Amino acid sequence: MYFIYSLIAFCVELYIIVIIVQVALSWLIAFDIVNAGNEAAQRLSAVLKKLTDPVYEPIRKFVPPIGGIDITPIIVIIGLQILTGLLLPRHYGLFY
Repeated sequence: MYFIYSLIAFCVELYIIVIIVQVALSWLIAFDIVNAGNEAAQRLSAVLKKLTDPVYEPIRKFVPPIGGIDITPIIVIIGLQILTGLLLPRHYGLFY
């Protein structure tokens, strides 16, 4: 049972890291620190978009951008942490 708890916690933590990387990359592109025409940046952005859009899209139907800022990643991260805290025993969650 410990293995399953650890695997779920690891997957959730990994997905949160993917979300954070996607947000950071989008900011770097928006502030023109990373060239949007860069092929590597485009590929990375496409992969991250494929990983996160299935989770973001249902939430975006109910939560529009606030002041032009998409808060969907924050909602997903908070939701994952709450879900992990409820489903997994305390010592297996995100807060060790």
